[in-house]
Amino acid sequence: MDELSFVAVDVETANPDSASICQLGLVVVENGQVVKEWKTLINPEVDFYFANVAVHGINAADVAEAPKFSDIVDQLKELLEGRVIVSHSGFDRRALSKAFEVHGGELNKVRWLDSMMLARRTWEQFALSGYGLSNLASFLGVEFHHHDALEDAKVVAKIVLAAASELGAGLVAIEKLLRPAAVKRVRPDTLEANPRGPLWGEVVVFTGSLMIPRQEAQSFAAEQGCEVRSGVSKKVTMLVVGDQDVSQLAGKDKSSKHLKAEQLISAGHHIRIVTEGDFMALAYGVDPE
Repeated sequence: MDELSFVAVDVETANPDSASICQLGLVVVENGQVVKEWKTLINPEVDFYFANVAVHGINAADVAEAPKFSDIVDQLKELLEGRVIVSHSGFDRRALSKAFEVHGGELNKVRWLDSMMLARRTWEQFALSGYGLSNLASFLGVEFHHHDALEDAKVVAKIVLAAASELGAGLVAIEKLLRPAAVKRVRPDTLEANPRGPLWGEVVVFTGSLMIPRQEAQSFAAEQGCEVRSGVSKKVTMLVVGDQDVSQLAGKDKSSKHLKAEQLISAGHHIRIVTEGDFMALAYGVDPE
């Protein structure tokens, strides 16, 4: 396979559980040329959460007649296995891996690359900020409809191709460039964000019953690059909720932090709500059993 052959992917989810994929888009690149684009709605067979719908505009009615993830597992395996898969940050990687796990499939013989980290290490102006998909699309002169899975996947593909041209490198050299840096240990009393961490730029608040002590979770988040805050504000980008608290999304037993995050989301602020398990998988950059 040529060094500039890969598949760019993007997903949208119905709720904070990353396995709840409701739309998937992918772009197949071979020898530096786009050879296939594909998009589908997916019926996640779970409830939709208003905060997710506010981002991508997809609701339960839209996917009522769409295939289930289990219906397209074989098709996805054919498209993805044996290839380099590129996503913008680890969220899409986690979602696909978890969806395969939940629906009885397994994605084998793939290598993952992060286009967000690639942009940070290719262009100096994006090293510490501005590496979101919209900013990078503008930088590359690409017009797109954000939070449509195929549109986002197209931008991911263009980031890789542009970075490869800028660096004069193929995927083998890019993979070496993106090897994880040593993680800086953080003292529990400082919570200083590590600028080399994979989640640098995220402003995180924890809420609910966690699997590990709160202080340990906060220190771990700082090591991975997160700015850790005690309360929810407009500057927060991610609220991490205990796995068991996800069942309360439609109920009234949410924490005050959770309710505040929902209020800000309703007002148009982009805050991603994720489960503790998904956050830990993102931070580790792996998909734990």
